[in-house]
Amino acid sequence: MEKYLGMITFLGSVAAILFAILTAKKLLGFSEGTDLMKKISSSVRQGANAYLKRQYTVVAIFFAVMFVVLLVMALLDLLTIYVPFAFITGGLFSALSGFIGMKIATLANSRTANACRTGLNRGLRVAFSAGSVMGFTVVGLGLLDISVWFFLLNNVFKLPASEITGAMLTFGMGASSMALFARVGGGIFTKAADVGADLVGKVEAGIPEDDPRNPAVIADNVGDNVGDVAGMGADLYESYVGSIISASALGVTAFSTNSAVSGLSAMSVPMLLSVLGIICSIVGTFLVRTKENATQKDLLRSLSRGTNFSAIVIAVLALPLVWFCLDGKNSIGLYFAILSGLLSGVLIGQSTEYFTSDTYKPTRHLAAKSETGSATIIIGGLGLGMLSTVLPVIIVAVCILVAYFASGGASNANSGLYGIGLASVGMLSTLGITLATDAYGPVADNAGGIAEMANLEPEVRERTDALDALGNTTAATGKGFAIGSAALTALALMASYINRVGDVAAQQGKTVDFEFNLTNPTVLVGLLIGACLPFVFSALTMESVGKAAQAVVVEVRRQFKEIKGLMEGEAEADYASCVDLCTRASLKEMILPTVVAVIAPIVTGLILGYHGVVGMLAGATATGFLIAVFMSNSGGAWDNAKKYIEGGSHGGKGSKQHKAAVVGDTVGDPFKDTAGPAINILIKLLSMVSIVFAALIVKFSIF
Repeated sequence: MEKYLGMITFLGSVAAILFAILTAKKLLGFSEGTDLMKKISSSVRQGANAYLKRQYTVVAIFFAVMFVVLLVMALLDLLTIYVPFAFITGGLFSALSGFIGMKIATLANSRTANACRTGLNRGLRVAFSAGSVMGFTVVGLGLLDISVWFFLLNNVFKLPASEITGAMLTFGMGASSMALFARVGGGIFTKAADVGADLVGKVEAGIPEDDPRNPAVIADNVGDNVGDVAGMGADLYESYVGSIISASALGVTAFSTNSAVSGLSAMSVPMLLSVLGIICSIVGTFLVRTKENATQKDLLRSLSRGTNFSAIVIAVLALPLVWFCLDGKNSIGLYFAILSGLLSGVLIGQSTEYFTSDTYKPTRHLAAKSETGSATIIIGGLGLGMLSTVLPVIIVAVCILVAYFASGGASNANSGLYGIGLASVGMLSTLGITLATDAYGPVADNAGGIAEMANLEPEVRERTDALDALGNTTAATGKGFAIGSAALTALALMASYINRVGDVAAQQGKTVDFEFNLTNPTVLVGLLIGACLPFVFSALTMESVGKAAQAVVVEVRRQFKEIKGLMEGEAEADYASCVDLCTRASLKEMILPTVVAVIAPIVTGLILGYHGVVGMLAGATATGFLIAVFMSNSGGAWDNAKKYIEGGSHGGKGSKQHKAAVVGDTVGDPFKDTAGPAINILIKLLSMVSIVFAALIVKFSIF
């Protein structure tokens, strides 16, 4: 098995990529609709392409600088020579995942709108096909990157297993860095446009959402693609590869003294589990379909049918995989670790759905608070988000305990940590279909905008709105998966960092103290710094959205005032100016939060040493997990409360209650689409950077 591990992983990546290509080909066979629909879709596509081109230019400078830094460290024997190149490929594949997803989404929006003219099921199939391209591109490119590096390091350079995983962890740093740029930059763009469009268009001018008279409407649709698609693709790419590589690294450590199981065999389980996940996800996509006049529960059930099938099958197949690759019945506990991750992912998804879907009481009660104004709906949304953290914390805590002790953590801590790593891989093993249900949402949202701007039949907008409302719930569920896996992966990476410190200290002839307790002042100070970082990061990103949104509001107001005949529909808005404004603002504002995330662990380590870094990672993981869940669920609930009111409840569209809900939604937009989802990248990037710079910290730290 070890001999063919790289080949099997490579074939799994090829299967995912081929399925994505075939699905994309089928998708492009659908009609784009009328000439006006094609024109609107083209404008969105051009804006998204222009933004990503400028974003990647800025990011390339960062990667060039980091490549030089890592190369110098390699020449000083602080890293292996493979590290700088692995860093580049991780960032490149992460960017490519987002770009391909965005490209197909901008080609699918008008096709989805046109399909909804035929029926709801056809619209769902087209939008879901676009999401499937995104999902399987992410997992395909992730396994491709892993399999190529594994082949080179194992078969060409003949490195031992511990050095293979050490080098491969580095492309996780590249992926996380790119993901943070994509999430923060895209999130600032999309929410600045969304907030600006809503506040001036719906609240002040009283015109419908996606009304072509609104100058920010194209920027809003562009933002859906660069933030919710390109940013999300890069985000989940790094989550996926990070979980696989961290579990592989812990497996090598866990079985380093076990003659019955080699390090490569331990590496094979997370890789092959991901291959099985791809196959199960492909089959699951064919089960997603619905009936006409379907309710939100019907739509949710249709998507759940595919994801649940994939999860059940992978749960069955994981047992013979662990049995065959590891030590037979002696490794059965690791199977239960995988099961705990799978089950935790499902439960976190259901918890998120309960707190954010308008088919359940929390969001409907939140909508009812609009009866007394915007202040009460904001207060209610904040409370809902805070309360929603309880279940995910319990779920993840139980998962950690089950995975650790079932894997033999009581007698072998490394084996228990390997179990936690496998739980994270289990949670993301069916990412292909899980991400498909997530990524289809922005496509449906864009389709609704095109239906509005192209003056299509009212029933078309009703169908796209139904798909869009479902998309808000599935997007929140997808974020829940990413956040839950981030907590598990961050814990696994923390363990990898401690192992890395031990290795580099031995190479430098130093002794290390692995007693990490709160009576050690460096650990305590590091804990406080880490606990603060998610708050600082959220503040920077929220402030950035606020600045950019203010600029959009001023520009939209100016056009309403200065362009004669705009409100009467006799003149066309200057859409390009809003797109350019959002682009410039987001590219400028995304730099500081990302630089903070990279610099913080290095500075902390050089001052406080490796004890301080471990404290920092623990603090950032704990508070980051809670803030991310809180923000994601609050934002999703506010958005769906607004849509629930737009469906006719509590006064319906145009009412005072609706305007109050719009205000709540504008607060929730940067919560759920900028700050919240970026935090799960933050906590993993902190760990990745710490691992890469461990040798520097051990050698030059003050304490």
